[in-house]
Amino acid sequence: MAHVSVATPHRSLGAYLARPDGNGPWPGVIVVHDIFGMTDDLRAQADWLASAGYVALAPDFFSWGKWLPCLITTMREYRARRGPVFDDIDAVRAWLAQREDCTGQIGIIGFCMGGGFAILMAAGHEFMVSSVNYGEVPADAQTVLRGACPVIGSFGGNDRPLRGAAARLEHALKVHGIECDIKEYPGAGHAFLNRHDTVVFKLAKLLTGAGYHEASANDARQRILAFFARHLAGARSHGLN
Repeated sequence: MAHVSVATPHRSLGAYLARPDGNGPWPGVIVVHDIFGMTDDLRAQADWLASAGYVALAPDFFSWGKWLPCLITTMREYRARRGPVFDDIDAVRAWLAQREDCTGQIGIIGFCMGGGFAILMAAGHEFMVSSVNYGEVPADAQTVLRGACPVIGSFGGNDRPLRGAAARLEHALKVHGIECDIKEYPGAGHAFLNRHDTVVFKLAKLLTGAGYHEASANDARQRILAFFARHLAGARSHGLN
């Protein structure tokens, strides 16, 4: 486990790299964070994936400046669906794919804001599989997801702002015949896979029911690993995606 720096066309990003024990090569996963950026929870997500046999790279897309300006800029680019952050994600994918300990097969997983990016990056960005965790599903999801890689999605039934998102995502994928596994957990709210220890997050949990839900999180992780195993298992020629 190490903190590394990844050069992109626009800047240098800090990132957390987690590797399985041994020499590899292993498939890779880009871990896209939520609005809190680099946190203990983000590193824990990467560690979990590494323990399952993946080279996990968790970039800090806010590492180029102060948190609030970075968040505002990133969300502006997310809404516009273009901008440096998309180039950054492509660059960190390429960086990971070129490593000697990586097979070149790369998936993406995202949480909240990162889940939204996992949807937008599922088509046309060379990812083999995408894991969307309570990410915003755009109104034009059918257009966005045309030609997408296989997608696994996990949502909380008590996540009021994302009510109906799971069904919309599943419909958009099935229209195009894209393999998917979409599930909504009745007992869970927003961010049920994340364990944050911040005042803001604790307040959100108190007011909205958002936060870690162990039973739902355990099931979602099992589904994610099974889905990833189908689409990222096995070595390929180095650097090919």
